[in-house]
Amino acid sequence: MKVYHSIHDFAEKEQCTILTLGTFDGVHLGHQKIIRRLNEIRDKEKGTSALLTFFPHPRRILSNGSAVKMLTTMEEKTELLEKLGLDHLIIEPFTGAFSEISPESFVKEILVDRLKIKKLVIGYDHKFGKDRKGDYALLEKLGKKYGFGLEKIPAQDIKNDAISSTKIRKALEEGNIEKANSYLGYPFLITGEVVKGQGIGKKISYPTINIRVKEDYKLIPKTGVYIIKTVFHGETLFGIMNIGYRPTLNGKHQTIEVHLLNFQGDLYGKTFRIHLLKRIRDEQKFSSIAELSTQIKADEDFARNWLSQHTTLRK
Repeated sequence: MKVYHSIHDFAEKEQCTILTLGTFDGVHLGHQKIIRRLNEIRDKEKGTSALLTFFPHPRRILSNGSAVKMLTTMEEKTELLEKLGLDHLIIEPFTGAFSEISPESFVKEILVDRLKIKKLVIGYDHKFGKDRKGDYALLEKLGKKYGFGLEKIPAQDIKNDAISSTKIRKALEEGNIEKANSYLGYPFLITGEVVKGQGIGKKISYPTINIRVKEDYKLIPKTGVYIIKTVFHGETLFGIMNIGYRPTLNGKHQTIEVHLLNFQGDLYGKTFRIHLLKRIRDEQKFSSIAELSTQIKADEDFARNWLSQHTTLRK
């Protein structure tokens, strides 16, 4: 997959055949459905497939940088899209000036004149242009005028519940990792670098790695203890992870700490991609380090038992 960091870069090098557009935050099952259809049309018409996306997320610009958090970093999103077989990813910087482009000008000047689209494939609820006034009806009208095809993909449902990035964010904020994962079609992931902590875990025989997520816009799920998996040097590793403030140790800042099962080694400076599988419990304050250690042992036993019943996760 080729990645371009502006519409201008892409327009100079390629002529897009089949296009979709949107933020695609999370690359969830609904997004995956769109990309699969995009590639089906590409193969049939012997063209290329492309996604026009935006960064930062438009809501972070239009809402003055308010608290909206993203399911995926741009790096995570890029890797997920590449796995789906997309040919081209165009990442357009989203600015206040860009948000002022009218729907009609966006279609004519960008989609038609610059990207030279042959067909546009979009989700059922897609809105675009200034004040999000552009919709499918307008695209139908402009498609006839400028000579490009158009296809609308209906919602991807699970138990009659339409999937959306907003619903996934809400599930994660509530700690409902299983619901979020069912909507995503893969385990929610957190990417970060291993940094030095206080070494408390080693003292109680439960060494942990401390994960620092550099992107401040990345959504971190509800505090608590989770079962996780990761891959290190091609080996799938499992563990338990605490997201929280370490109240037993009078912590002041949120941390992400992972205890890997059946693994020992120096991991400082390494980058890990953590996949969240199940939430075990809320974060708690214990009366002593010994009581905390006892609870971690119970968490580990629970995790090992749960993993033994979900052997497909080992792939």
